[in-house]
Amino acid sequence: MVGKVGYLGPKATFTHVAVQEVFSEYEQIPFKTIPSCIDAVYNEEVEYGIVPLENALEGSVNLTLDYLIHEHRLPVVGEIILPIRQHLMVHPDHADKWEEVQAVYSHPHAIAQCHKFLYGSLAHVPVEEMTSTAFAAKYVSENPGEVVGAIANGLAAKEYGLHIARPNIHDYDHNTTRFVVLHKDRTRAVPFEQENGYKTTLMITLPSDQAGALHQVLSAFAWRKLNLSKIESRPMKTGLGNYFFIVDIEQKMDEVLIPSAIAELEALGCKVAVLGSYPHTLLDQKIPL
Repeated sequence: MVGKVGYLGPKATFTHVAVQEVFSEYEQIPFKTIPSCIDAVYNEEVEYGIVPLENALEGSVNLTLDYLIHEHRLPVVGEIILPIRQHLMVHPDHADKWEEVQAVYSHPHAIAQCHKFLYGSLAHVPVEEMTSTAFAAKYVSENPGEVVGAIANGLAAKEYGLHIARPNIHDYDHNTTRFVVLHKDRTRAVPFEQENGYKTTLMITLPSDQAGALHQVLSAFAWRKLNLSKIESRPMKTGLGNYFFIVDIEQKMDEVLIPSAIAELEALGCKVAVLGSYPHTLLDQKIPL
């Protein structure tokens, strides 16, 4: 029986690229929003859900974090790290007219990631924002009478039959996006071809009346030599100045170090929740996006 995996759609987004690389044997179901994808996992409409968590240039996807914390605290069972490759594409009828495009369409983040190319090669062309790079490609495909372009990935060009006029127009080659894999069962394995490491993610709420609490939290990890790859604050939504912290530890949950660190934090008056201990995979930089 083929399983179902939900992802932030529409088809041919970067999330879809990540899903195709890891869940090629699954039925892949796009959802319009991050909350609707997370809801589908919670309601068991799909087994897995894939949503973006962080981009190397744009930072965290706050909607993902907030919905997981405040609405459905589903376990993170895996992480996919995908290199982001942006291309300028046009309708095949205008393959040799890319410099004559009257407008370029894309998602705001993709537009920002291609600023140098747009400013240098298409400085006088209006750039229009759309809800996704895939929608931009779809628009270009459905309007062959307009000499316009889209910024999107290679899957979008393939899905909508577009010609890649200028590949790799992004400003930074090291741009990547982290996608989290969600499942109701925190012990469920993810079908990664290879694992590049492990992470354990904690949510930590500090005591409200204790000076130096954050320093004590960091010390609990430091003296145990637990490497933190990320620490980020988010509002509790209970009042001004109330925050929790998301901490990524570069290690699988063990029986001694991480549990003892959690015990020390709780002894300090902190509240600690384990959001997941999971493998991560870095997709091949050479895959044709």
